[in-house]
Amino acid sequence: METEKLYYTDPFMKEFTAEVLTCQPGKDGYLIVLDRTAFYPEGGGQPADHGKLEDGSVVDVHEKDGVIVHTCTAPAEVGARVTGVLEWARRFDHMQQHSGEHILSGILCRSYGCDNVGFHLGAETVTIDYNTEITWEQAIRAEQLANTVIAGDRPVEITYPSREALKRMDYRSKKEIPGRIRIVTFPEADCCACCGTHVLRAGQVGLIKVLSVQKFRDGVRIEIVSGDRALQWFSRIYDQNRIVAQALSVKVFETAAAVERTIADLAACKARESQLEDQVFFGIARAHAGQGDVVLLQPPMRPDAVRKLADAVAKTAGGLAAVFAGSNGEKINYALVRSDGGDISQLVKALNASLRGRGGGRSGFAQGSIQATRLEIETFFEELKKR
Repeated sequence: METEKLYYTDPFMKEFTAEVLTCQPGKDGYLIVLDRTAFYPEGGGQPADHGKLEDGSVVDVHEKDGVIVHTCTAPAEVGARVTGVLEWARRFDHMQQHSGEHILSGILCRSYGCDNVGFHLGAETVTIDYNTEITWEQAIRAEQLANTVIAGDRPVEITYPSREALKRMDYRSKKEIPGRIRIVTFPEADCCACCGTHVLRAGQVGLIKVLSVQKFRDGVRIEIVSGDRALQWFSRIYDQNRIVAQALSVKVFETAAAVERTIADLAACKARESQLEDQVFFGIARAHAGQGDVVLLQPPMRPDAVRKLADAVAKTAGGLAAVFAGSNGEKINYALVRSDGGDISQLVKALNASLRGRGGGRSGFAQGSIQATRLEIETFFEELKKR
């Protein structure tokens, strides 16, 4: 016997009673079948409802051949009358996201002759796949129209047309579906065959926001949020933008230009830093000209700067340049360069083993980091000279 689907009768039902038909142990809990349920089963890209069933939690819901199976953390007595309570925030969120997808997809598919070929209602966002290229500007235009539909707040229409009537209807998802076809219509936006749960009026979606449009296979993947998720998204973005604005001493709508200026200033500073660095490294290299093997202990520097200094010193000194940059008790970056390009693999292996290091290289060059004191570094190379 098929389970009576209360979520279709009243999608805003938060609590219900039902009779337990079967209960048996399952892999992830107890599998309970009721004569009727308000818990929506996973399907069509929409996750299952969660909630409580007497003393147990409903952690998953699936449907097979019209029978809905609830995975619960506690058993229920067969024949008993039980009360189910939905985790309402989760259900309403899913209805907002699913309804928002209907409205946007209906507008996009009608406007650009595409099909919705994928839908996933995730924990943070909703992704929709279309089989036609859609630009960011087109998606934003559809978003504006979708929010106009929401503002109109017209009732959602749910119908079960006959097979003959369906042949004359213009609706999305015209694939073969056994049994009665459930048509969900958002006036001025969408008409689609769908088995999910939806709001009763367009205004209950609240808001739709397009987050991204990315190339995907032969079309695009669009990421959206609706309802309370959209409000939370805007709030998080505003909070971060407000912090950025305060840090840059600008108004919240001026952060983009301020960030561009800061990036340009930073690039100029880096260029100037590189010039000064080259001058300093040239002076150090010249001071060690002709000395052969040289070990240098320097203040903390970036790994690329350590390598640049080692290259400069090796060229003037004419031997092995071993440069270590860092402070005692912290990670110290190193670079080893042989002026003749000779093999230093055994030296690197010994250095990493003795100084708790990681790194490597080839053809007279090696780079990495160690966890050692300046005294340990000096001692290592002093012992190396004695061999």
